[in-house]
Amino acid sequence: MTSDAITTLNYFVAPSDGSRPYTDISGNNAAGKLIHNWGEDSHDMQVEDVRGKEELYKLDNAGFQYGREAPKHTSFLNDDEIEREYYPESIDLIKRVTGATKVVIFDHTIRRRRPGESDDNPQKRQPVSRAHVDQTPAASIARVHRHLPPAEAPSLLRRRFQIINLWRPISHAAVDWPLALCDFRSVDFEKDLMPVALIYPDREGETFGVRYNPNHQWKYLKAMTPEEFVLIKCADSIQDGSVARLTPHTAFQDPNTPEGAPLRESIEVRTLVFYD
Repeated sequence: MTSDAITTLNYFVAPSDGSRPYTDISGNNAAGKLIHNWGEDSHDMQVEDVRGKEELYKLDNAGFQYGREAPKHTSFLNDDEIEREYYPESIDLIKRVTGATKVVIFDHTIRRRRPGESDDNPQKRQPVSRAHVDQTPAASIARVHRHLPPAEAPSLLRRRFQIINLWRPISHAAVDWPLALCDFRSVDFEKDLMPVALIYPDREGETFGVRYNPNHQWKYLKAMTPEEFVLIKCADSIQDGSVARLTPHTAFQDPNTPEGAPLRESIEVRTLVFYD
């Protein structure tokens, strides 16, 4: 019996006036300025359940990779404890899976779905139900300069470098609003990805909004448990076509979700990954 889902996925639509897409999260929205100037369109897409064939999907071919390893830290209630306990084991896990020599965590986000609540502060982050990539190539390089000493960054950027998110459910299986990942081999890098400025109070970042492409191949691991994880590639300095560069991803409403399933809770740790 297949567990594939036919669901509605939300895609990005560029501003109709041709202006640069932006999302303003600075809190400086004076004079009725829009918080963002881009639109969305929804498309029915199949999301394939890859349980039982997870090993076909790797960071270098698809842009994501599933694995199984229970975390030692399991409460995920206190940011200081997470940084003290979960960060070191996450660095160790990513090094072992990827072969990287240096991993630097630059932030983490806990998401707990709360229907009807706003997503307006870091303690109330909800699953993101829109296809996106966390960084553009330019933003990924800016992250290295932002989080590493000026003396180290240039030499690190001469080697292979990636941004990888380590994502896992917490508390219970992610049956409600699971995470869909788009196989990079189905992505048209030049046509499908639109840079979106992310305006902070003190700086600008840049993400990719994902345009609809009927060829996109979306995957998920049904009822993913807290003992399971997925590595999600957001950037890779190898850009010659030999490896996946990134993975669009989005939360989605699985129509097969049983009534009363516990609401999704998850953590993602975002990391800079370097190789010798």
